[in-house]
Amino acid sequence: MRGLILAATFAGIGMVLGGVGTRAQEVPKMRVSGPFSHQNLSVYFVHGADAAGPVPLTLAEAMALGKAKLHETGNVNNLSIENTGPDEVFIQAGDIVKGGQQDRVLAVSMVLKPQSGKIDIASFCVEQGRWAKRGAEDVKQFASSQESLPSKAAKLAMASAVSPSSPVADSGVRMQSAGLGARIIDRQVAGQRSADVSQMAQGRNETSTRQKMMWDEVAKTQEKLARNLGASVAAPASASSLQLSLENKKVQETRAAYVAALAGKATDKDIVGYVIAINGKIVSGDAYASNGLFKKMWGKQMTAAATEAASELSATPVATQPGIADVDAFLAKASVAPMKDVRKSAAVMQGVAETDALVYVEARRADGGWINRSYIAK
Repeated sequence: MRGLILAATFAGIGMVLGGVGTRAQEVPKMRVSGPFSHQNLSVYFVHGADAAGPVPLTLAEAMALGKAKLHETGNVNNLSIENTGPDEVFIQAGDIVKGGQQDRVLAVSMVLKPQSGKIDIASFCVEQGRWAKRGAEDVKQFASSQESLPSKAAKLAMASAVSPSSPVADSGVRMQSAGLGARIIDRQVAGQRSADVSQMAQGRNETSTRQKMMWDEVAKTQEKLARNLGASVAAPASASSLQLSLENKKVQETRAAYVAALAGKATDKDIVGYVIAINGKIVSGDAYASNGLFKKMWGKQMTAAATEAASELSATPVATQPGIADVDAFLAKASVAPMKDVRKSAAVMQGVAETDALVYVEARRADGGWINRSYIAK
């Protein structure tokens, strides 16, 4: 009987994810323009076709409207999110949420359906040491999501954070992908199978390692910003908080100059994405399913790029910028590696590809269509 149940489950996963190694859609033909530069930061815009349908709210919008609520679960690497409104909500990996017992960065991209109920979502702490109320904040919920992770190295750590052997709770069921197959392990069964327990322990160890990497990268970002700005960016309320460092007056003034110079360049109505280069090297990029979603995300992503550029300022001027052909080649590399289909909760479907040059993460809707494609250079 158990074998029949597992076989049926396999079939269901194949229908939902389309099978390991598949892509939601072929990468559409895109045109790249730019660069537009300020100091050590260059921005290139990706032009393409719009997907049909309404543009979802962003997490920042939904939280400001009180339509998206993020709750503590007592687990550093797992939060609970709920969409109480009538519109879809788009969450992008790298969204930082402020408050709770520790500030977090959300580790997966997803579209949260209207009236979703509570859904588990993977997270990492971007504030070390605090596990208590901070000021007047609600210790059980998060107040806002105005910032995005401003570090390529931290994004790389996060993109591979939930490996095929990492357990993810989903309504009493755990799914583990392994090579070309997947196994569904019921919680009651898991305790009886030593091999599965060993794998879950391995997953927990890996998550712990990735969390330490995240803390290390947060500390490095703070140190770089402090060095380049000539003053500490650590906040008295919580010296380790990346969120509070990003609220530092000098940080905000420095990155505002980048934003003022570059954010307004995204005027074409067919822009659906961007690529950034810092100190003459391509760092990362994102493509969205529509110009409408790009426009909603652009301010937050531009600010993160400005913060990263400010942390990487060098006394040596940038000699040359990557050309459009270089950016085209960077984006094309994502199509070389085979995809791994990774489902991280009932609401999250992601395809991941990795090469020696980059990590590519494709976030998908429930119907298999893509909503966001992220490119992170190694």
